[in-house]
Amino acid sequence: MATDHGFEPLQNDLLIRTARGEKVDRPPCWVMRQAGRYLPEYHEAKGKKDFFECCRDPEIASTLTLQPIERYEGLIDAAIIFSDILVIPQAMGMEVVMVDGKGPHFPDPLGGPEDKQYSEVMEREVDVKESLDYVYKAITMTRKKLKGRVPLYGFCGAPFTLLCYMVEGGGSKIFKQMKTWIFKYPEESKKLLQKIAELCVEYLAQQVLAGAQIVQVFDSWAGELSPTSFRTFALPYLEHICDNLPKKLKEVGAEVVPMVVFAKGAWYALEELCQTKYDVVGLDWLHEPKQAYAVAQKYGKVVQGNADPGVLYGGHEAITKVVEEMVSGFGGGRHGWIANLGHGITPFVKPDDLKFYFQEIHRLSGLYKEEARPQKNGHAAAEEKMHQRNMLQSDW
Repeated sequence: MATDHGFEPLQNDLLIRTARGEKVDRPPCWVMRQAGRYLPEYHEAKGKKDFFECCRDPEIASTLTLQPIERYEGLIDAAIIFSDILVIPQAMGMEVVMVDGKGPHFPDPLGGPEDKQYSEVMEREVDVKESLDYVYKAITMTRKKLKGRVPLYGFCGAPFTLLCYMVEGGGSKIFKQMKTWIFKYPEESKKLLQKIAELCVEYLAQQVLAGAQIVQVFDSWAGELSPTSFRTFALPYLEHICDNLPKKLKEVGAEVVPMVVFAKGAWYALEELCQTKYDVVGLDWLHEPKQAYAVAQKYGKVVQGNADPGVLYGGHEAITKVVEEMVSGFGGGRHGWIANLGHGITPFVKPDDLKFYFQEIHRLSGLYKEEARPQKNGHAAAEEKMHQRNMLQSDW
């Protein structure tokens, strides 16, 4: 049952209200991978510990989670717990290591249904409540440190993306093993996907019990599937999570929190994702804001995204152009849009360029709001508009 952690009341609930479909004064901002290696303070706090050691240390994980909140104070409207999507395969008994310059690596990936490890994974009784306790401790600790400044995201990897890693052993360009599995062993793939989906529901529920106020499901490799394959091997398991998590939360006496789905590269599935029970649909940069927003609005969904992370390498003028397109395309940001990137921050981004990105979202959405009001005539209107622009710019 739900535990009373004694958390302080939420002071900035802009993102939660937006995720629930309410109209707001401006779009909330945060970005994926905002707690990470682009920040110099990240490397100081991480020290010589490897990535997964940081994930398993609640004190370090909470410190890293809070770094962007403190650096971008007043500009950022959510924290996301520092963790990794691959903790579920670890809980299922598979070894995962982080290799410098390469990323996550499974020394012994699943070879096929005849692989003894497949039987072991399928038969193992996995207790994510116990095995991933360090994640929940980090969430509770972070909520207490946040003191209500902004809400905290929990998250998990989607079943299809986790299957990709479990059979490929890491990232891939051609996904030979994943394609072999879904086309040659479809039924065995579905059984594994279903088991992962059930664990995702339990894992997310435990995160909410620990203090997560909104949750996101990352289907990072969804774009490797055709529309037909997506409907067969990704969408049903994404739906299992959003259909069952609210029921699970009610069972354990926890609040039902907003749910976000992010299926990177699956631009063709936007309408289908908007027909699910997720409250928010994350968009990558393959979507044109105005078109995607129109689809989401038709189904009463909120969108999150969607600037190309690479624009942060391109200088202030390029950032401004991309933000202008988003603010205009997503209706000015007063209803149905959580401002974000279209994927996570990439390496070598300068922190001040990310700050400028946040500032431009604040500034341009503010100007859009002002321009949407009935205009005064003549010189008085021009003077007032200039004053508003100066006031907005003076905040930074």
